[in-house]
Amino acid sequence: MCRWLAYAGKEIYLEKLIENPINSLIKQSLNASESKTAINGDGFGLGWYGGKRTPGIYREILPAWADQNLLSLCQQISSGLFFAHVRASTGTYTSRANCHPFSFENWMFMHNGQIAEYDKVRRDLENLIPDKYYVGREGTTDSEALFLALFAFGLDKDPIAAVSKLCNKVNQLMQKKGIKAAFRFTATLSDGKHIYAFRYSSDCRAPSLYYRCNGSGVVIASEPLDVADQDWKMVEPGHGLKICAMQQPEEFKMAIKDCQEMANA
Repeated sequence: MCRWLAYAGKEIYLEKLIENPINSLIKQSLNASESKTAINGDGFGLGWYGGKRTPGIYREILPAWADQNLLSLCQQISSGLFFAHVRASTGTYTSRANCHPFSFENWMFMHNGQIAEYDKVRRDLENLIPDKYYVGREGTTDSEALFLALFAFGLDKDPIAAVSKLCNKVNQLMQKKGIKAAFRFTATLSDGKHIYAFRYSSDCRAPSLYYRCNGSGVVIASEPLDVADQDWKMVEPGHGLKICAMQQPEEFKMAIKDCQEMANA
């Protein structure tokens, strides 16, 4: 499983969250405490919004702890909305195209989780991606396919509903293929103005997700960046957050169908 963080608020240098904290994302890449695997060394990525509508993206296959370019970028780039991700592959190749975050037009997305036995549903999932967005498919991960498939469910109009509909569809596809293992989806996406974060699993083991509000903005992370800070709050499984700059996060419940509802769909 991977580790990631997202931030929205006053413009700050990326190093303030990615490098400086006691349990920074770079440190989590080498020794995560709430991940299935402690080491997340299969590449990393940054995504940030500046003066343009579309985000800047930097992705690399080196482990985050071993890349001096990452440290330099974090010390020089400032943003009021940015993503960062360290990857632990669940089976696909280690390549720049498979590193998060993924982007298309003004949207940005990153994910921690997996579709169990993905090879059985890969073609069905990719068939959900509208032609206009399939040209953005660069890698082979289930994460990127999930992101691009969101456009088929109305991402531009209602991101929260789109994610719930997609999760229901993936559960339905897995059920039809007889896949019993879990679909895990702890993810975040942004249109450049808002951040939407989700924590979901088809079983009782949703990957961890926390958030914290402070004087500069809101941080969302796979695990707290400072273990001594009591201000971190856990996002409950099946729930999510909507964040807009300096406003308080809005909590919501995802509209996920149970097994009987899926069978009747």
